[in-house]
Amino acid sequence: MFMAKKKSVSSKTHTQQQLNDYANQHNHNNKAYRARMLNDKMTKKVSRKQDAKRKIKSQAEFEAEHGVMYPLDWMCYGNPYDFD
Repeated sequence: MFMAKKKSVSSKTHTQQQLNDYANQHNHNNKAYRARMLNDKMTKKVSRKQDAKRKIKSQAEFEAEHGVMYPLDWMCYGNPYDFD
């Protein structure tokens, strides 16, 4: 059975203070957690999926406004000798 990959820090590579700070920032009952969540909202931290969707949308808006910058004919990307 496979276990879900969990983000954590190792006591072999981090000091006790670093371990405590990490635990405080990921504990829902701690003010450091609430401060981190508020900071993420204020800086509009987004996931990679949301960021990718935003980029696609902005690219579509740009193409709609300025037109497509590259030819859409599939033959221009092929080998011209394939059609003999």
